[in-house]
Amino acid sequence: MTSSPLVPASDKPVIQPGSRTLVILNPAAGQTDTEKVLRLLAGAMAVRGASFDVFQTAAAGDAQRAAKEAVAHGYRAVVAVGGDGTVGEVITGLAGTDVPVGIVAKGTANQVASNLGIPRDIEAAVEVAVNGLPAPIDLGQLDDGRYFALAAGAGWDAAVMATATRELKDRWGFAAYIYAGLQVGVKPPRHRYRIVADGREIKVRAAMVLLANMGQFMANTVPPVQVTVAPDVSYQDGKLDVCIFAPRNVGEVAGLLWRVLRGRFKGDERLAYFQASEVTVHADPPAITEVDGEPIGHTPLSARAVKGGVTVLIPHRPA
Repeated sequence: MTSSPLVPASDKPVIQPGSRTLVILNPAAGQTDTEKVLRLLAGAMAVRGASFDVFQTAAAGDAQRAAKEAVAHGYRAVVAVGGDGTVGEVITGLAGTDVPVGIVAKGTANQVASNLGIPRDIEAAVEVAVNGLPAPIDLGQLDDGRYFALAAGAGWDAAVMATATRELKDRWGFAAYIYAGLQVGVKPPRHRYRIVADGREIKVRAAMVLLANMGQFMANTVPPVQVTVAPDVSYQDGKLDVCIFAPRNVGEVAGLLWRVLRGRFKGDERLAYFQASEVTVHADPPAITEVDGEPIGHTPLSARAVKGGVTVLIPHRPA
């Protein structure tokens, strides 16, 4: 099953020719040369008559601060040029405002763009950022105020993200995640989790607990592989999907991955799913955590669903 289709907020483009757009670019994201990206961006924006300013990030938090300032200075839209971490920061800066976010994928994984149907090609992505339709999507919000569009997790997935270092991603691209997955998957971590979801307590021994807002994960392999991590995930239902994965050895890891790839979510005690509006995950021993692919520390991990938390610019859908 796939995520439910986006429902646009209107049928008119948000950015009219001549209005200003702030482009927030992370030069460290991905393997594409930044100067080349800027040339392609400038040409694509100019062809469409869209005036813009560029801000390049230098450190964590820069994109979030720039997005907040864009709201204060009256920009009509903010375009995040980077990976899922950059998109997450921009979304955090824009959450709760009327300023929409556009996405030009420049990262290693680019899962948020993939879930929203935004093309990888820069020219096509700029077309969406300039003439796309605005649509509200749900967000997750951590207890420290940070928002996420894709997912937050504890355990196995976070260990993979931590193992796929910036150096490895710069050298190998998406293959860094495959390498990290193999490293961690040989001996999946095991934690005693205590999950409090909408006041209900669940105790389970597992390798990973994922709080998913979006359900599609794309492996940029040849050919590409798309995985749906849970049944009926939607980023417009006001809920987080709690996904519990509990393989005990490498053989069970392979079996679990095969089931998920085939969309067979029921009938296996190693897989469990439910939905909740507010979730806190505790682990013994403490488990490493991540949000939108970026390691953030260790459990406890607390998040809540924010319905319609931000507006995104999406491609025009056929009738």
